[in-house]
Amino acid sequence: MQPLSARLRSIAAQSTFPVLVALSCVHCFNDILQAVITAVYPMLKDDLNLSFAQIGLITLVYQIAASVFQPVVGLAFDRRPMVASLPMGMISTTLGIILFAFSSSLTAVLISVFLVGIGSSTLHPEASRITSLASHGRRGLAQSIFQVGGNFGSSVGPLLVAMFVAPYGRRYILLFLIISACAFAAMRPICRWYRGYLDHHGSVRGADGKLRKRPLSTRRTIWVVSVLMILIFSKYVYMASLTSYYTFYLIEQFGVTIKMSQIFLFVFLFATAAGTLVGGPVGDRYGRKPVIWASILGAAPFTLLMPHVGLAATVILIFCVGFMLSSAFPAILLYSQELLPNKLGLVSGLFFGFAFGIAGIASAVLGDFADLYGIKEVYNWCAFMPLLGLVAVFLPNLKKLPGEENL
Repeated sequence: MQPLSARLRSIAAQSTFPVLVALSCVHCFNDILQAVITAVYPMLKDDLNLSFAQIGLITLVYQIAASVFQPVVGLAFDRRPMVASLPMGMISTTLGIILFAFSSSLTAVLISVFLVGIGSSTLHPEASRITSLASHGRRGLAQSIFQVGGNFGSSVGPLLVAMFVAPYGRRYILLFLIISACAFAAMRPICRWYRGYLDHHGSVRGADGKLRKRPLSTRRTIWVVSVLMILIFSKYVYMASLTSYYTFYLIEQFGVTIKMSQIFLFVFLFATAAGTLVGGPVGDRYGRKPVIWASILGAAPFTLLMPHVGLAATVILIFCVGFMLSSAFPAILLYSQELLPNKLGLVSGLFFGFAFGIAGIASAVLGDFADLYGIKEVYNWCAFMPLLGLVAVFLPNLKKLPGEENL
């Protein structure tokens, strides 16, 4: 087995490596724009005098738009690929960001985040599918390169908000249109390569253009997908508590400023980027199941301890939580794509969409919970969610399975 450095050099030598880098950049730019929504929550709450429940409603609308449509988009483009799909998604996101900067009512905010969510629901399944097609068989490493761009964007977004928006006002969100322009520029080489791929293969069935057999029977595939959904549920309920309410927790519990809370949020989101970069290659080497098992269940000691420590320890523990939990998603996504190798768009959309949907519903529920019982109680209860990682014991090791006949 090649060491990671050799695998990185090997994939960098491939002709599609610039495409993977461009995909990672597009994911980064997209998620910077997506991160603006949650990063501005403290300002938005003060500007419009919103409750925690209304903050949760905003997240719910955004996450539904970014989740329900993802499997639909994935299935549609599995059947009829479209080279312009990525730019179409970015147009929707850009319009949403412009409206978000000028929103003066809850209704306008909900419309703006819906547009941003639609853009996300288009980009994620399509970009993930193209990443698999351009991976030359190193799918774990390629997905990590793609996803680390998104996680880095999510971590930088709040920091940019703290630097350029928080001191001056919400209208300065318009500065993020520069990021949108960079995203359109990065899409050009991707679209050129994708057009050539479709002209050559005529489909997007797999990385080599051929149909592949599923490794498990239909019944076992449904069972395994159900287990993966439970794992996604456990991960994203806790992640939603952090992305939506971590800044409020720091402000209330430790009295930090809004600007400092954004910097501490950056620490957590940077940890998620680092964990994502590790999760894919480790899954290539040791298998997806050990990574899934260790990353979700392994976060439990840190989440259980976090509500009972001081500020410095909280930041350290949340870094560990972000690193552990984020390494799971590349492994879960690739595991699901190995289950259904001829439906890359549908699978990517389903799992990205389910993750976003769970995060949205959890944000709304946790907002009501915080209004009733206090923000600290959110973390006392959510701390137990990673223990659901125990269900990973039911996942078969696909690398050791002979191909089963499809039913």
